[in-house]
Amino acid sequence: MLDHLARLNGKLVSSIGDPETVARIAQYEMAFRMQTSVPELTDLGKESKATLERYGPDVQKPGSFAHSAILTRRLIERGVRVVQILHRGWDQHGNLPKEIKNQCLDVDQPTAALIRDLKERGMLKDTVVVFGGEFGRTAYCQGKLTKENYGRDHHPRNFCMWMAGGGTKGGTVVGQTDDYGYNVVEDGVHVHDFHATILHLLGLEHERLTFYHNGLERRLTDVAGEVIEGVLA
Repeated sequence: MLDHLARLNGKLVSSIGDPETVARIAQYEMAFRMQTSVPELTDLGKESKATLERYGPDVQKPGSFAHSAILTRRLIERGVRVVQILHRGWDQHGNLPKEIKNQCLDVDQPTAALIRDLKERGMLKDTVVVFGGEFGRTAYCQGKLTKENYGRDHHPRNFCMWMAGGGTKGGTVVGQTDDYGYNVVEDGVHVHDFHATILHLLGLEHERLTFYHNGLERRLTDVAGEVIEGVLA
């Protein structure tokens, strides 16, 4: 069916030279290659025992963070330019002692394994790893404070994210909060600054990604955003 469709589209291109049809043919071919490559991509049979153990006990469990982490490395090896792993369930307004431990067990070992794996294979220098969420949590308790059960509320005033590889400077910290972790007191990084820095690491000048809208020259970093020079290697 796909071969017949390609021939029909090819006839249309030959007769009228329609560029949209050319693009459609290329898209169909790319979609086919993507689908047929999945079985090989997801087959961990050729991974060494040491590599699998590095990612942790859930590495062969589809849908787990560990499984997603090793697939991330395999995707990058095959030329995929952007990979995102989602890990939900961090909204611990209660039962935090138990739940945060489980979350850390999910992500800590596989994340470290991914970075080591990328570095050992010579890919970390060309790969920007970003780990973060959309807001922080209060440093103080929400609800009853007992040894077994307490929680933390949403906190938009400050939170931490980290990056590795791709031209970043390891061991560097930018920004500081007060003693209570409540407000930023030094070198605060706005989300637009963070985006500008990621774009810079990817080789894009964020100030050139500009379009005119409602009387302003807008861009992905709004009308603000500065590259954080301190995190660049």
